Parts: sequence; C-alpha cells; structure tokens
Amino acid sequence: DRYGRLDILINNVGIGGGDAPAHRLEETAFDRIMTVNLKGMWLTIKAALPAMREQGGGAIVNISSLAARAGGIQFAYEVSKAGVNRLTTSVAQSNARYGVRCNAIMMGYMDTPMAVSGIASATGRPTSEVRAERDARVPLGGKMGDGWDTAYAALFLASDEAKFISGAILPVDGGMGVRIG
Repeated sequence: DRYGRLDILINNVGIGGGDAPAHRLEETAFDRIMTVNLKGMWLTIKAALPAMREQGGGAIVNISSLAARAGGIQFAYEVSKAGVNRLTTSVAQSNARYGVRCNAIMMGYMDTPMAVSGIASATGRPTSEVRAERDARVPLGGKMGDGWDTAYAALFLASDEAKFISGAILPVDGGMGVRIG
C-alpha cells in the first residue's frame, strides 16, 4: 500500500540441508524442504497476485534449479524445484489474461557460499576441491556461474524487454542442461 503498486516479485528461496536419496530421506526433512522451497514460493505468489491482477499486470520470476531435471542424491530439493517449474507454468497460464507474467530461472552450478561451502562442509572436503570439481562440469568456459548471472536473467525476465515471455523456464547453467537432455 505504501508505494501503490506491486510490479515485480522475485521468488528466490532454496534450502537443501538434511536432504538425501529417497530411500534414506527423513520425512521431517522432506516436509521442511518442500515447505520452504515450494509452499513458500506459492504463498508469496498467492499474496502478490491480487494486486498484480487488479492493476492489470506484473512480472513474477521464480528461481528454480537444474536439479529439477537431473540429480538423484537430493530427492526433496530436486522434487521441490520440479514443483517450482510446474508452479511457474500454471501461474503463467491462469494469470495471462490479467497481464501477469510468470517465468522461472533454472540455475546450474553457481559459485555461491551456500553451494560450495555447504558441500565442502557436508563432505569434509576443502572448498578449493569442491569448486574445482564443480567448475570442471560446466561446458561453457569450465567455470561455474555466479549470482550476477542469475540476477541479470531475472532483470531481463522482469523487464519490459520480456513483455511477451510467460511460462518460460530459462536455463542459466553454462550449457549443463544440454548434457543431460
């Protein structure tokens, strides 16, 4: 109400602590990850949509992950991000007539503290080793992306330059997605 409009919602949330393959995952960890990663995203969209619909438009950008399409060791995280992709397309389809666009960014390996330090801590390996291993798996330049790569994609999807894009799941992954199909 203070500013009168809600034009852009960037939904950037993701946790994975306590995750495991499906056969070893604890139900409480599954519930916590799904609640934060998927339900939290839905609730912010639910809160934003009335204002966006009433004003005749808005842009929603959800942050997803390449883990939605490939993985196997972080069951709840992977399923939650696959849910984010479907949430994105569903919201895009059901709100297009109100001028509301909804897209997602499907991130690949990013050089962030959550990713690199988290893996190093969980595995007992040095961060330099984790970083080098992850860099080697990225086809484009042999180096992970960074937060700016995701931010620039979000800026584009939220901008008027993307006014005719809705329901898109944009890979920002240095070409990793083409390796896994």
